[in-house]
Amino acid sequence: MLSGPTAVVAEEPVAATAQQDPPETVSRYANKVLPTGLSRATSTLAPYTGPWGYAQAAHLLRRSLFGPTRPEIMAAAGSNLTAVLNGLLAAPAVPAPPVNVSATDTSVAIGQTWAGQVFDQNFEGVRRTSLRSWWMGQLLGQGTSLAEKMTLFWHNHFVVELGDINDARMGYEYCRLLRQHALGNVRQMAKDVTVTPAMLRYLNGNQSTAGAPNENYGRELLELFTVGKGPLIGPGNYTNYTEADVQAAARVLSGWRDLGTPPVSSYFTASRHDNTAKVFSSAFGSVSLAGNGATEYQDLVNLVFQQAETARFLVRKLYRWFVYYVIDAQVETDIIRPLATLLVQNGFEVAPVLRALLSSEHFFDVLNMGCLIKSPLDFTVGLCRQMQVVFPPASTVTVQYQMWEYLNTLAFVQQQTLGDPPNVAGWAAYYQTPQFHELWINAVTLPRRNQATDLFISTGYTRSGVKIVIDVLALAQSFPAATASDCNLLIDEFVRLMVPIALTTNQLTFLKTALLPGLPDFEWTVEWQQYLATPTNTAKKAAVTTKLQAMLRALMGLAEYHLS
Repeated sequence: MLSGPTAVVAEEPVAATAQQDPPETVSRYANKVLPTGLSRATSTLAPYTGPWGYAQAAHLLRRSLFGPTRPEIMAAAGSNLTAVLNGLLAAPAVPAPPVNVSATDTSVAIGQTWAGQVFDQNFEGVRRTSLRSWWMGQLLGQGTSLAEKMTLFWHNHFVVELGDINDARMGYEYCRLLRQHALGNVRQMAKDVTVTPAMLRYLNGNQSTAGAPNENYGRELLELFTVGKGPLIGPGNYTNYTEADVQAAARVLSGWRDLGTPPVSSYFTASRHDNTAKVFSSAFGSVSLAGNGATEYQDLVNLVFQQAETARFLVRKLYRWFVYYVIDAQVETDIIRPLATLLVQNGFEVAPVLRALLSSEHFFDVLNMGCLIKSPLDFTVGLCRQMQVVFPPASTVTVQYQMWEYLNTLAFVQQQTLGDPPNVAGWAAYYQTPQFHELWINAVTLPRRNQATDLFISTGYTRSGVKIVIDVLALAQSFPAATASDCNLLIDEFVRLMVPIALTTNQLTFLKTALLPGLPDFEWTVEWQQYLATPTNTAKKAAVTTKLQAMLRALMGLAEYHLS
């Protein structure tokens, strides 16, 4: 949707319909199949039967979680692929709602939720900050579940911008809905999202009447949420839908409004609804939907999900999220089409599709390991989780939320704001050809990433008298004793935790030079053992601390550290 370089396979830009997307900045690109010349791998969806160990477990968890910890990887490596996937696909407990942590919001006490309170513009800013902070807390505390990674996936798919809807309570209900369906049924999610208050407000469905049907949501439902466009066949008309279909969808969706009084909800007003028959184009089999009042929107979603391209469109987005951005002819035939069939056969339950993809020989193909660039959220949350940064407990909820808020500011300057994708198409890294996720690294974001790692390695971030920082000594001591006391084994352990592909001999030498500048290997063993013998000795503690910090800084400065 954002303007950018010429696409490898692009469609002609069309005028934007959503009010927040000015036509001159919008370039709508569907999930296109790229030329066969860009082929990378020829593996298929056949079940993976190769070795299972640290490398395979780390790859699976890097793609499924926001930065797996060493204990999580070790536990997975000691198990088996089926058992690990069972855990990843198990629905976690429903988290408690966000709470008030600001004296500004006088509607509730500190530590109590504002989600059920009346709307007050005076409190909206701190509530929205609370919501974003709480969401960040869910990412940090994700455990070994796919739920949070998939919640963000659906946020990038069924996009709502919290800043645009201007009601944190509606934003929370939207987040709750995404999390509820994250590993569930996407067709049901599409129905629920269609009439959730946040979406009604974001894409102006709350203004749609029989006399003036608003086309925003109907257009995005077809173009971005389900069937996609397909090739252009005429002005505003595509193989998968036409302008007449957008207009018919808008008439179906008329009559819905958002309700702001607690609890936030939506409601249907029959007098505002176009209850006449709506005829769709030949792309939908020339189906006519009879007026069906408050349930007619469900008929529309059912119709859209009957189209073969809807399942393919969704699977392509899942593929780019979990595997790689290139979808060549072989991937389309051997991966996308079978997974789309599986999605339909399972009534649009997403878990069987994720299981098939993440347990396939294709997913574990060496060419699909370490080939994605971490998103800002992957980078920021992963940094804290892999380095086992200790955050304040819930008993100090205000400071806890402040620290989560700080991580959101780090992701923001890296150009990914939790709760606010740049527009209705989501983050450009997941659709903009030809660069896709390479867009995450640029002259603005790379220095910000380096600043974040440098800060956490050294002084950390302090607020309200509490510090979050990488404790390099505690991290090294969490390794086996023999590993921590051997400089080569120590570096290897950090590398396999933090980097998804093998480093060269020169790179490993570079890391050792950072750890032991001009010193023989045994010097590390001596200094480490001296520290362990007298851990309160300031000089001995400083000697090993500065060396570990220098090595980690060098490791995080490598390009490979930005890969997943």
